[in-house]
Amino acid sequence: MPTHAPITVVLAHFDDLFAGGLRELIERDPNLAILAADVEYRRLDVVLRAHHPDVAILDLGALTKPVEVRELSARHPATHLVLIGNDPAPIECAQLLAFGASACLGRDTQSRDVINAIHLASRGLRVTPRAPVTGADVGGLGSGGAKVAAAGLLSRREAEVLPLLQRGDSNAQIALALQVGVETVRTHARNIYRKLGVSSRRELAATPPAREPQPQDAQPEHAPRRRTGMPLGRPRRGGGIRHG
Repeated sequence: MPTHAPITVVLAHFDDLFAGGLRELIERDPNLAILAADVEYRRLDVVLRAHHPDVAILDLGALTKPVEVRELSARHPATHLVLIGNDPAPIECAQLLAFGASACLGRDTQSRDVINAIHLASRGLRVTPRAPVTGADVGGLGSGGAKVAAAGLLSRREAEVLPLLQRGDSNAQIALALQVGVETVRTHARNIYRKLGVSSRRELAATPPAREPQPQDAQPEHAPRRRTGMPLGRPRRGGGIRHG
């Protein structure tokens, strides 16, 4: 039995097979408590306001644009957002973390690492995939939706400029740090503002910059160690879900 208040969790809607495995995994950890599950995205704001969970776990494929993460994070600053997608690219994850997400994971993440990410996120730490995933889902979980619209993603160079803008560096300082021209920085900044839906550097700076990402295999306090041989949600012969 846990000797401290459990970490409270809200689960957004995922496809049935993955949702069952994810919920079962969380329920096996005595330090986690699910307040609501299978929450439709149109009701997410209402549920988060009602429950004030420590962590909300969202399907990355259900987001239409990255700025939705920024908006959710701003409206619910006490709730840490954990995003799970099919094969989130490093640039995509970096952008989502810059928008306020606490973790960006692939669906083939090992069960132990999912639990660790929830614990780390609840403590205000940031988690990214250990390495880029290669494409198709593991364990027969299906395609599960497209990634965030590519039109809203930052380029690699824009992703490098973003945290420097958020930190308050001048165009000249950014140009010196990245060894590019000041006009190039201005161009990148304009593209970033457009893609993020902001109109000024001051508005952009209102989004807290991401902290140093934490490795997924770091063991959080009170989190039980789990076997890591199977990815989350691999079906067994009887049609159930087996965890790593």
